[in-house]
Amino acid sequence: MKEAQMTIPHLFRCPISLDLFSDPVTLSTGQTYDRSSIEKWFAFGNLTCPVTMQKLHDPSLVPNHNLRHLIEQWRQMGHHFHPEYSTTIDPLLHLKRNIESPHSTLQDKLQTLEKIPVLMDETPSKTPFLLQIGFLSLFSQLLFGKLDPEFDGKYADFEEKLLSCILKLVPFGEFQCLNMLKEESKLESFLVLFENGSGMMKQSLCRLVGAISSSPETRELCAMIGRNHRFLQGIDHLIQQNFETSEAGIEAISALCCLESNRENLVREGLINGLITYILNTETKERSSAGTAMATLEQLVGSERSGKEALIKDPRGVKAVVKMVFRVSYHGGSESALNSLIMVCYESLEAREKAIDAGVLTQLLLLLQSQCSCRIKSKARTLLKLLRSKWDEEQ
Repeated sequence: MKEAQMTIPHLFRCPISLDLFSDPVTLSTGQTYDRSSIEKWFAFGNLTCPVTMQKLHDPSLVPNHNLRHLIEQWRQMGHHFHPEYSTTIDPLLHLKRNIESPHSTLQDKLQTLEKIPVLMDETPSKTPFLLQIGFLSLFSQLLFGKLDPEFDGKYADFEEKLLSCILKLVPFGEFQCLNMLKEESKLESFLVLFENGSGMMKQSLCRLVGAISSSPETRELCAMIGRNHRFLQGIDHLIQQNFETSEAGIEAISALCCLESNRENLVREGLINGLITYILNTETKERSSAGTAMATLEQLVGSERSGKEALIKDPRGVKAVVKMVFRVSYHGGSESALNSLIMVCYESLEAREKAIDAGVLTQLLLLLQSQCSCRIKSKARTLLKLLRSKWDEEQ
């Protein structure tokens, strides 16, 4: 028997059937429907969202587990919520309507977006409600759904705040929502924002790539981004030309390395050279992502032969790695540097000569006298023995 209509909170009713959700699923527009109802809608040949009437280029149905869990709680409590429920959910619904409404001014929407991070920080208990109402899907759709390829900077502030809210919500939500970027038009919007956006926008999109790379739910999307020539070239330019934003770029490259296929693409697109430039540029900077860059370089060098060849071929490559063996006031990256040198020096006379010319013996002796870990000292001794044995063979 269906629940009495008057006892069902508005949020728990399917907009099509007006009945209690039994299997809530969310469209790319951010609207949630009962699976059976929306599938019937599609079966009649409709390719739009029933509430917003937007044309659906991506008809994927994402299970709304948060809403399902909330409905189960409501049932267990005898179809009643704590008295504070309405005072919590209604203001959030009002915020969502402000952002969705075509009648809201840009300034009104900006002010509404500014409230979201504050709400999450001051009242963490409201975060699940934001997800249940569909804020994450809504923000993603607004940011990537209708961007003009010519890129109008008029809405830059709005877009930056949307992305900031997405990054705030993603760790608590369902990563499947981000799979909308697998659609060609939405991925194009992502690339336009990355290529034309501000430094802050580029940094935030790099962090979004990090989030995408961290979840099994978005593994296919991670692979798509990892083989996108425009994005990889943009990242390469970012880490070589702008130190203020390059750290986020390093983190994005590191995240993409979670897939072997991505590592091959990164080598092919010349990212090893970009990492070398970054490492050398941070030599005099106390705070940097040089350790992460070196660890990423180690992964690329070890992934396939072309990685080793790219490092040796770059005139600065071996020298950059040698400098990472021991850096004054900075020990991050030493182990990755040693591993990389062991890999390239074992097979290449040219690499061994370049390492010795760059002062690797002095670096290794300094490292052995330092307070580094026993494991790192063991690797340093391994490299010393390798260089000596290979030198003996060549005599």
